[in-house]
Amino acid sequence: MKLAILGGGGVRIPLFVRGVLSRPGTSFSEICLFEPDRARRDTIGRLAVEVAAALGHREVVTVTPDVEEAFTGADFVFSAIRVGGDRGRLIDEEVALRRGVVGQETTGPGGCAMALRTIPVVLSYCEALARYAPGAVLINFTNPAGLITQAISLHATVRAVGVCDTPSGALDRLADFLGADRDEVGFSYGGLNHLGWISSFRVAGRECIGTLLQRYEELQRFDHRFAAFDPDFVRRLGAVPTEYDYYYYEPQRYVEAVAQAGASRGADVLRLNSGLFGDIAKALEAGDVHDAWHAYITQMRIRRASYMRTDMAGEAMPIGAPAGGPDGDTDDDLGDLGPAGGGADRPGGYEGVALAVIAALTGRRPASVIVNTRNGASLPFLDQDDVVEVPAHIDGGGVAPLAGGTLPRSARGLVTQVKEYEREVVSAAVTGDAERAALALALHPLVPGVTVAREMMSEYRERHGPDLAYLH
Repeated sequence: MKLAILGGGGVRIPLFVRGVLSRPGTSFSEICLFEPDRARRDTIGRLAVEVAAALGHREVVTVTPDVEEAFTGADFVFSAIRVGGDRGRLIDEEVALRRGVVGQETTGPGGCAMALRTIPVVLSYCEALARYAPGAVLINFTNPAGLITQAISLHATVRAVGVCDTPSGALDRLADFLGADRDEVGFSYGGLNHLGWISSFRVAGRECIGTLLQRYEELQRFDHRFAAFDPDFVRRLGAVPTEYDYYYYEPQRYVEAVAQAGASRGADVLRLNSGLFGDIAKALEAGDVHDAWHAYITQMRIRRASYMRTDMAGEAMPIGAPAGGPDGDTDDDLGDLGPAGGGADRPGGYEGVALAVIAALTGRRPASVIVNTRNGASLPFLDQDDVVEVPAHIDGGGVAPLAGGTLPRSARGLVTQVKEYEREVVSAAVTGDAERAALALALHPLVPGVTVAREMMSEYRERHGPDLAYLH
């Protein structure tokens, strides 16, 4: 099989490639990284090629600036692009934060601006994919993942499914907390991408959601991704929120935390990545692949250790911060240039979810996987054509969404409002209507009205320049 990756120069790609090629039974004979930016091809792309070589797959990974070459013969395409790059993300955050509004890359104004830059580009790639590899399946990682998948579902002819590892990661950690085997766990999960809730958690058939709520303070100490929420609020809610719900439940706390830190997450990532590219380029020019890998892993550890810390507590992560994962441990998949750690029966991260989807779609291992897909009847309070994040049964016949469980009434209201915002953003992107884009942004629950939405949209159009020039 051939896998093509849109955004093959993204900073996570070497780890992604390593994770994919390390899994037993991986059957990709070719992985083609599409990256139009030469500097990224020569650094991140080249490092990914060297990772494959270290794993014994020297001829498997290639890098190209030619989309026809990347797509032709592809069975699957991963989309992981960032239109406007890291500086675009910084602008997205700054415009909102200057007005005391949540500035985050996937949620609220930042997610809106990112989607408006991205949707036309992704749809153009979908046209190319339909031309060069009409039978391929597009697996969308590009953020905001649910919103982008909705645009593809409504306005492209390719088969597509959106993936995110946030829900599966939360379920894994809940199982670990209770000392349960993940294979024993049943659950109910539903919502939108980066706006979801676990409303049921069953171990060997026994409902444990009440236990999780009762012991929520212990759970917070066990894993940082649950630490953002007030325990009494979660118990009253009656469901476990996933980590990105924080931006909806604690917007003022987020804004104050970023002000205390003196920099947004986007600013931290920009300076980390700037140093990363320089270090990798220097090592590769000297012919030292291991030094390049060491520089890469050092920076990725810092990124992981600082993930959401600034947003929650105002603790900006300095460039020289100690290595380690979000929990302070050393992650198995960050180490020597060689196979990634972790068991094949429980693949983690983005590549784990993606490989589960691929194995199911090829018929090798049908499974239920949480994905972003057409709603059908899974969340009955939304339209059938809406893209939602729910478990789906996936096999050689395709993706069939399953019931998303009974969400709390307040969660249903929040999902309904955010979905209406998403529908309008997609409409604005495909029509190029700037006023519609502003009014769409005004529908978002984190945006305080039409006037502020218009001000932000005007500033986004000015600062992003060519990337939003199509809006009129």
